[in-house]
Amino acid sequence: MHPTEERDDGAAAASMEMPRYVSHKKVWALEISKIEDLSDRLVIRLSFAESGYAPVEMRREDNIFSRYKPVPGDFYVQYSDGYKSFSPRKAFLEGYQREA
Repeated sequence: MHPTEERDDGAAAASMEMPRYVSHKKVWALEISKIEDLSDRLVIRLSFAESGYAPVEMRREDNIFSRYKPVPGDFYVQYSDGYKSFSPRKAFLEGYQREA
């Protein structure tokens, strides 16, 4: 964020730059290759670019979809505490590197 922002009245409001953080988390992730609507659009099936992984099916009403609507190329991510989310491709690749 920039150190100054414009107020509603057009004047510049002084503010401090937000603290910056660097990620050091380890996650499990698969690149999404295909997204299909099933069961009259109530269920979503995600297929993955990497071979050997079965598709994952989830209900469209699940909270994971209220935060972000994935597109092919994005990543399906699971954290060590079991939390699951989607990450846009660009953000994921900028923040994570595959372990050897």
